[in-house]
Amino acid sequence: MQLKLSASKFPFAPLLLIAPFFLWGTAMVAMKGVIPHTTPLFMAGVRLLPAGVLILIAAVLMDKPQPKGWSAWLWIILFALIDGALFQGFLAEGLVRTSAGLGSVMIDSQPLAVALLSLWLFQEHIGLWGWLGLGLGVIGISLIGLPDEWIFQLFDANVNVTIGNWQDLFASGEWLMLLAALSMAAGTVMIRFVCRYADPVTATGWHMILGGLPLWGISSVTESQQWQNLVTSEWIALGYATVFGSAIAYGLFFYFASSGSLTSLSSLTFLTPVFALLFGNLLLSEVLSPLQWVGVGLTLISIYLINQRDNLAGESDKVSVQEESTQPSPALETSAHQ
Repeated sequence: MQLKLSASKFPFAPLLLIAPFFLWGTAMVAMKGVIPHTTPLFMAGVRLLPAGVLILIAAVLMDKPQPKGWSAWLWIILFALIDGALFQGFLAEGLVRTSAGLGSVMIDSQPLAVALLSLWLFQEHIGLWGWLGLGLGVIGISLIGLPDEWIFQLFDANVNVTIGNWQDLFASGEWLMLLAALSMAAGTVMIRFVCRYADPVTATGWHMILGGLPLWGISSVTESQQWQNLVTSEWIALGYATVFGSAIAYGLFFYFASSGSLTSLSSLTFLTPVFALLFGNLLLSEVLSPLQWVGVGLTLISIYLINQRDNLAGESDKVSVQEESTQPSPALETSAHQ
């Protein structure tokens, strides 16, 4: 099952589908200079709460219904806890404790978790081409985000990976990024259950507000100097990340996640580091290595394989049927020799 949108209803469907990942990638670039001058939980709250208010305003203008009943609100609260507070909290805390490249690889590998959850809960068909695409996607984002020397060391027989190395790795914040990836994967799958009781747009808005409140509450108790060191350009970057990287991006993402293939949609997450890398090169003069360019290519191939997996499997089946039909049956061969 691929991502399918009505061309008449969504004339710019392909652009809308990749828009969340484009906005997330560019928001990452915008936030690079802000992170050292603020605190993680305050920043996470800024990414959520104001964006949720904007989404609810848009929902009112679109005449979307508000949630009604205990079932709707309980699902939204659970959605807010997992995809709002936990995801953004783990992400923000992990970003300040790990390198941007490795953190990006870990957070953007969540399509694997989404695929497994979708297979288990919704029996989504993944198939050989889908798993191949997911594997290539993880390799691609690894080449993009990990330092080149790490990649080369994997092929060095003299390099030994010890338990201490892994303990140092996860002590530096990577485990927080892994928890963030799992939280986002759970939230992506959870939207299907939320939408049984509430509109996806209004549910997204409320979950961002309810998820942002505890982050700001914890920030007010445990953090200090949250905004005193921010300059005008950094407030503008925060505003871009909030309006475009959160309100618009999450609104579109969860609207599309409410129907269609979660595996196909989530696979587009592999585009996020690609956009971050390309715009980092354009705006921040960051230089791309040959390995990173290979990673970009593998990532694009992986997205094609995942989203076209049913068509590719169908073509393989057609070829097999044609080969069988062109082979003469044993009975015909026997009669021909008689």
